[in-house]
Amino acid sequence: MVKAARLTALDLGPEARLDPDTEAYFAKCQEKLGFIPNVLKAYAFDNTKLKAFIAMADDLMLGDSGLSKLEREMIAVAVSCANHCHYCLTAHGAAVRQRAADPEMGELIAQNYRAAALPPRQKAMLNFAVRLTEAPDKIEEMDREALRRAGFKDRDIWDIAAVAAFYNMSNRLAAAADMKPNREYHYMMRDRVREEEAGVNAAGVSAAGAPVRASTNRRGEDPQGGRRRRRAV
Repeated sequence: MVKAARLTALDLGPEARLDPDTEAYFAKCQEKLGFIPNVLKAYAFDNTKLKAFIAMADDLMLGDSGLSKLEREMIAVAVSCANHCHYCLTAHGAAVRQRAADPEMGELIAQNYRAAALPPRQKAMLNFAVRLTEAPDKIEEMDREALRRAGFKDRDIWDIAAVAAFYNMSNRLAAAADMKPNREYHYMMRDRVREEEAGVNAAGVSAAGAPVRASTNRRGEDPQGGRRRRRAV
């Protein structure tokens, strides 16, 4: 059995006094997930930084976009795989399994997206995100054109880059602090048959953990990438 680990390797002082909105956000995380994501606890030493992190993450991952919510989580995982970020691979790997309702595909994205038999659109998206991660100085017009040929508009290319850039930042901060993921993430959506029968899905959970309203993206598509499932929350 894995022993309980410290949250981070840094002593950042006591938790700040959270404002009512943030307290409510934490309460929703606890209610819907059964725990508060450790990344939120790590930021809780400074209320301003915590709120900025939540606002940015939720805007990128849940806001209006030509990318589905599943596609945005896939970017987070592919970038985190390139950076070997244990925290984000664990947390967002769980999110991909939930969004896709397919733990096998979720594992492939986390380990090697090139082995996942993805449609050309999504493979082009992840190729760009990983290239931006590993060699940002080598991005040129041909890289953007590859995304356009795959069906992405220029606004979508911005969103791909924004999500990739955010998780590069988050990966590096998690690495610097040796941030530990919640153990619960490891066990989420591991049994596809049991959870599909139970109607489990992640449509009502925000990027940082709290419930959100269902929505569509700019193209009016189902935010989970076109797959509709029964709602449990």
